[in-house]
Amino acid sequence: MRLSGLKSKLTRIQKCLLAVLLLGVSAGMSGCQTWKFYGQAVKGQYQIFAHEEPTEKLKADPQTPEKLKQRLELLDQMRAFAASELKLPLDGHYRKYVDVHRPYVVWNVEATPEFSMQPKTWWYPLVGSLEYRGYFSRQGATNYAAVLRRKGYDVSVGGVQAYSTLGWFKDPVLNTFIFEPDADLAEIIFHELGHQRVFARGDTDFNEAFATTVGEEGARRWLKARGDDAGLERYLAHLQRNQDWVHLVMSTRARLAALYSDEQPRPKAAGNNKAASPEKLRQEKQRILDDMKAQYTKLKTQWNGDTEFDWWFNHPVNNAHLNSVAAYYDLVPAFEHILAQNGGDLEKLYQAAERLAKKSKTERREELKVLANAGRNVPG
Repeated sequence: MRLSGLKSKLTRIQKCLLAVLLLGVSAGMSGCQTWKFYGQAVKGQYQIFAHEEPTEKLKADPQTPEKLKQRLELLDQMRAFAASELKLPLDGHYRKYVDVHRPYVVWNVEATPEFSMQPKTWWYPLVGSLEYRGYFSRQGATNYAAVLRRKGYDVSVGGVQAYSTLGWFKDPVLNTFIFEPDADLAEIIFHELGHQRVFARGDTDFNEAFATTVGEEGARRWLKARGDDAGLERYLAHLQRNQDWVHLVMSTRARLAALYSDEQPRPKAAGNNKAASPEKLRQEKQRILDDMKAQYTKLKTQWNGDTEFDWWFNHPVNNAHLNSVAAYYDLVPAFEHILAQNGGDLEKLYQAAERLAKKSKTERREELKVLANAGRNVPG
């Protein structure tokens, strides 16, 4: 065995042992449910390691499907663009490929009390509290979701195409996203690399909004640099529809937050509210959600019948579904405002985000709210 291959194998073993150690520490502090969660996480990550193949080897292999070769070549160009034009750290990411033989790599479970917009959080070693629980199998996610529903939570289960291991491992290319349209693939790659550049421990909304801003801005610049005017026009139209949808979701979320006013005692689950009966709250909640669906129908008319977001409405919408959108988009106007203030200089955006990441979560959120309001009030 060559020295480079041996070194790679030893590095992989060390990282797997680290994961097992974290599993043991977490299990020692928690109960059976946590043990099962970390067990499936270690198993799922190891299975990805076990099936990784170098992309260069696949591109040189005559048995590799031509379509996959073309996508891997395109990905290499995106990686180069990310490093040279977006100043994002590559650090060996996306140099190996894995086919996980399923449409999503993980399924995230999110939960929110029936009469509150405050998301449930879970604590993890090294990264702190996050607003989701990730499972490498859909069954595992739906089983845990059922447990939370029995406790009275609104629950959302959503498939995830890609995720970042935040530098603990070299993230591979996956079949779950490599065949996405060019603009979407660029956004995914730049989004995940954005997590490598800036990460605030225990702050899901900050991390996702920052990465979303980087992903979308990066995709726009990528399409412009390639001279893909038609692709850029389609992508900008998609972003406008996305903005309309997000605005609808966020305004609905604000109406529900007002209904669940924090000035009143809020139950963790249904049935304990002293200011209004659960049934009355439930009826008003459903009225607001029905109104959101009616407004979406009007939006589709403005979009000439485009059905891009029908998938989101094809299941019962609840507090957790609304929060899943807020996590990615609520703070995006703040980062867009920072970028605009600095003339589109991405390095200055990163520096500002790094400064914010060092603050306490409360201080960071207050500053971002001011910036977000400034961004939303900018004409045009």
